[in-house]
Amino acid sequence: MAGTTTLFLSAARDRAEALGRLFSAVDLSRLTGVSVAVKANYNSADPFPASTHPDTLAALVRAAKAAGATAVTLAERSGMGSTRQVLGERGVLRLAADLGFRTVALDEIGRDGWTKVEEPGLHWEQGFWISREFTTAGCVVQTCCCKTHRYGGHFTLSLKNSVGLVARKVPGDPHDYMQELHTSPHQRKMIAEINGFYPVTLVVLDATEGFASGGPDRGRLVTPGVILAGTDRVAIDCAGVALLRSFGSTPDVMQGRIEDLEQIARAEELGVGVADPSRIRLEPLDQASEGVADEIREQMESGGQSPAESHN
Repeated sequence: MAGTTTLFLSAARDRAEALGRLFSAVDLSRLTGVSVAVKANYNSADPFPASTHPDTLAALVRAAKAAGATAVTLAERSGMGSTRQVLGERGVLRLAADLGFRTVALDEIGRDGWTKVEEPGLHWEQGFWISREFTTAGCVVQTCCCKTHRYGGHFTLSLKNSVGLVARKVPGDPHDYMQELHTSPHQRKMIAEINGFYPVTLVVLDATEGFASGGPDRGRLVTPGVILAGTDRVAIDCAGVALLRSFGSTPDVMQGRIEDLEQIARAEELGVGVADPSRIRLEPLDQASEGVADEIREQMESGGQSPAESHN
């Protein structure tokens, strides 16, 4: 079908094997001969599923290098603590030394490391600043976690993960962009709008475990037991929300059609990806993930609520 996107799924009893299957299935040729910027999830120093699992990050870096990337850079701005301290506590700095990739703590960079985004129709009062690491790289890969967000985002998957490449403050500009974001009634639309200004070649959603309520740093733990990979941030978020719904989640996550949730609907409106279930193809790579694919499909095609009319 024209205009479709494919999401690959692998059961993750063994994370390394699951990631190996996924990286064999997706097309990594666009990583060959270019620099790769990695956006992982290090919003806080809390362990997986609050933050990217170290084995997932290591596998992603190794896959990029094996595909022929000329350089790999992980850039991050933590929202709950000093970025450098968070990267240290989560073992990222040590992993970078072992695997030979560069790390950038975005809360330490100067004004010339940011690009101002100001476009008509945005819900940001003064636009926003996006890291040049992601706008100038040869390609961008992202790995995100599967969890809800109790501070107004409702859920934090691939689209919300992009907040960590936007500045809170920039030298010479007194405005606090994160305070604006988190106090705005348009927060979820603003999250989606970030994604319209940088490209992504690959997204890996590590849903071996997740938070079905609470989040982003702690919450009710669930075990979907799968990892997904694709090129479409909107489709990935649709699948991630479907997984959360299958365990019973918060009313904000459970209510209505997935494609109508604000983050997702605004991102699709901007052309970031597709949310129509008929245009999202789920391809399980093993027998164990076939049932999960069926559950995701059922949730994406439903009108919301159910799993016991949602848990909190």
